[in-house]
Amino acid sequence: MDATNDAAPPDWGPFGRPLFEDPEARALSRVGVVDIGSNSVRLVVFDGAARSPAYFYNEKIMCGLGAGLGDTGKLNPEGRKRALAALHRFQLLAHGMEATPLTAVATAAVREAEDGAEFVELVERTTGLRMHTIDGPEEARLSAQGVLLGWPGAYGLVCDIGGSSMELAEIAGGEVGRCVTSPLGPLKLASVKGGKKGRKAFIKEQVARLHDQMGEQPNRLFLVGGSWRAIARIDMDRLGYPLHVLHEYRMTPKAIRDTAAYIASEDPDKLRSRCGISKDRMALVPLAAEVLVEVMRSFRPRDIAVSAYGIREGLLYQQMPQKLRDRDPLIESCRFAERKDARLPGFGRTLYEFILPLFRSAKPERLRIIKAACLLHDVTWRAHPDYRAEVCFDNATRANLGGLKHSERVFLGLALLHRYRNKRQGTHFEDLYDLIPPEEQLQAEILGKAMRFGAMLWLDRGSGIGSMKWFPKKKKLELHLTEAAWPLFGEVAAARFASLASSLGAESEIVMRG
Repeated sequence: MDATNDAAPPDWGPFGRPLFEDPEARALSRVGVVDIGSNSVRLVVFDGAARSPAYFYNEKIMCGLGAGLGDTGKLNPEGRKRALAALHRFQLLAHGMEATPLTAVATAAVREAEDGAEFVELVERTTGLRMHTIDGPEEARLSAQGVLLGWPGAYGLVCDIGGSSMELAEIAGGEVGRCVTSPLGPLKLASVKGGKKGRKAFIKEQVARLHDQMGEQPNRLFLVGGSWRAIARIDMDRLGYPLHVLHEYRMTPKAIRDTAAYIASEDPDKLRSRCGISKDRMALVPLAAEVLVEVMRSFRPRDIAVSAYGIREGLLYQQMPQKLRDRDPLIESCRFAERKDARLPGFGRTLYEFILPLFRSAKPERLRIIKAACLLHDVTWRAHPDYRAEVCFDNATRANLGGLKHSERVFLGLALLHRYRNKRQGTHFEDLYDLIPPEEQLQAEILGKAMRFGAMLWLDRGSGIGSMKWFPKKKKLELHLTEAAWPLFGEVAAARFASLASSLGAESEIVMRG
């Protein structure tokens, strides 16, 4: 009954057949990358569905390699010790995880320091790890590729801030355009002469230079980097925003200005404690906020989206064949989850085809979420029945899924919640429901109840479970069952079908066909 075998008909349109067993995809099943930045050193090991991988391992050490670089011209001595120890640990961990060879890149601090090359040689001699020191435009390009990993069709301007530099890159049509760099990292700004007035003049001058190089950029601004993510956390705190997922969090230029003022007025220790920001990071946030306000003023983006994906994801994207890059990260991730965890891998597609008549007028972006829901409808079956609905909602809204806006996370979560229960009241997540309007909540309920009913009709694809016909003008829902499927329509199935019809505000009719 596994519907993923080769005898299955061609797969869902533009999404193509699964690539899990493709040699080029399998080669990316576990990839380790190391990012040696001016402020932190991080190891990430990706695993799972190559197009939308899970974070198998993720560790960051705040080393401060670039602290004092502007004054001394050299890497911070204590930072060197911490970074060397971290890199030695990461290399040993990677061997244990079978994630070698690691891909390691060093950015602004190492490339600018007088002793940068000597440090690279020391790391390789001591740990065996080969580091590649990249220039500013290459850093910008890799960060932009990381954004494309999560948003294949993204267009706009990627702004990546590190400790010692800030990079900009254009993206459009799945390609990276112009890339530029600047010395606008917070660690660098801390050593600018002239106090706040001198720093403000320096920031304005550097952003004006970037504007001259990049031209007008009125579209979306994608924010990459730990300091930007910290500002987003603080924005959530200021607004009381309930879904604490940074990826795809949206802000407006006005919100940025208001949050910068909020940062300046609040006690930094209390603020970092509320928002879960480290002391080292919080020290950089006010400087980063000054830069972001000037970027807003100069480039005037239409809106701002936070990206949790950056240079490390860009390094993974770099290794992908084009046919893998072209896939939808959400659908690929959901397919992988179904294959790994569902009781009947492949039934999600059958379920999608069965409930599709209810959504004939849905736009492509909504059909995409419906496909994702059908693939995920059974992956949490091992959870305790009393909590299964809430586990579904929590997983959909907070899981590491690429290509999902926050509103789409909530819609998907509500649909999967209704896959297991009729009512959404009485959960721990009711404060999230209002992130989508009532009519969207109803559509998610209908989707969930359609899956809840369809999941009762397990049969081989070849057997045919029948079909549903929906007449929205007449408000009539018909269920056409084959003779083979008729015995499956028991009391529970009938109750679930009635509940679906009730949510549609429809009369129902059951038709048996030969």
